[in-house]
Amino acid sequence: MNNFMLHLPTKVLFGAGQIAAIKQQIPTGAKILMTYGGGSIKKNGVYDQVKQALSDFEVIEFSGIEPNPQFDTLMKAVQLARQEKITFLLAVGGGSVLDGTKFIAAAIHHQGDEWEIVKSHGQVITQALPIGVVLTLPATGSEMNGNAVVSRKATQDKLGLFSVYVKPQFSVLDPTTTYSLPPKQTANGVVDAFVHTFEQYMTYPVNAKIQDRFAEGVFATLIEEGPKALAEPENYDVRANIMWAATMALNGILGVGVPQDWASHAIGHELTAQYGLDHGQTLAIVVPAIMWHQRENKKAKLIQFAQRVWCYQGNDEAEGIKIAIEKTRAFFEQMGTPTRLSAYGIDDSQFPTVLKKLAEHRPDNLGEHKNIDIKAAEEILRLAL
Repeated sequence: MNNFMLHLPTKVLFGAGQIAAIKQQIPTGAKILMTYGGGSIKKNGVYDQVKQALSDFEVIEFSGIEPNPQFDTLMKAVQLARQEKITFLLAVGGGSVLDGTKFIAAAIHHQGDEWEIVKSHGQVITQALPIGVVLTLPATGSEMNGNAVVSRKATQDKLGLFSVYVKPQFSVLDPTTTYSLPPKQTANGVVDAFVHTFEQYMTYPVNAKIQDRFAEGVFATLIEEGPKALAEPENYDVRANIMWAATMALNGILGVGVPQDWASHAIGHELTAQYGLDHGQTLAIVVPAIMWHQRENKKAKLIQFAQRVWCYQGNDEAEGIKIAIEKTRAFFEQMGTPTRLSAYGIDDSQFPTVLKKLAEHRPDNLGEHKNIDIKAAEEILRLAL
């Protein structure tokens, strides 16, 4: 196991009815900017619960943060926050709302070009307003980490950032808020959480037994509960297990002391920017292709994955690797998330643009071995057709 430092400063309020408790988590006298997306929280009752909990505070609202939050939209929120002298941010929604709110928190007092926050992947952040979260879509783990992804349509950019300054102070995880999610969003969230776990697990062994076993538990939970969530959307226990699995997948615990990959995300971001596919959809497409392309480099973990997660009991390495890849592909398809670009009517005609942007955004080789260059990325894309 490699050396590591772990700091998890986010307080988690888990369970039904916990939205009411946010009033005890926000400083007295705070002026709050409440951020959310397209208005689904007004249909499922979350908005009313939040407003009731915030009845003692002055609250300014900013809605319209879209999936793959756009820089131009977020800058409108930054300008509003500056004008209103906001002192606390409350993000109510899924990963995109949370990611966008993290950018807003960092940008409000930033001196200079705010896009540098994103271009530098968060390295220029030196302060941020405090953030609280009410999560309605388990997927990204953004409710308990310092990660965010921001897009800019004009330049077809989709870039990730990280800063300890934008880790939420608290997050409410109430599984009942996810009952009304459309099946596609449920499926995307399960796939996203699965692949977050994959990126930190599917590398090479370093004898990190706790991290491996925790990751395998997350895999097994998502495999077991994901299809149930589609069949029984208001099953509290199912939703609770998926919600906590998605948080555990990227709150830092699985990734400490182990090598990490993230090539699937890097390539997937470019597919979203070019074709407008959902983040979870791109991951379902790229992951099986990367597993096959990197099967020799990931051999030990692929076999372990086949044995411990997919219950393979044979001794044939080639068969074990094949099972690991085929079972993963079948699970994504079972969730209703296609694993081929052709399923979305996409051919290779725009690959040069995708690869050009990938080289621009990721000038260094990808993968835990830094062996995925642009040529290899093209090979992976062609495997995903």
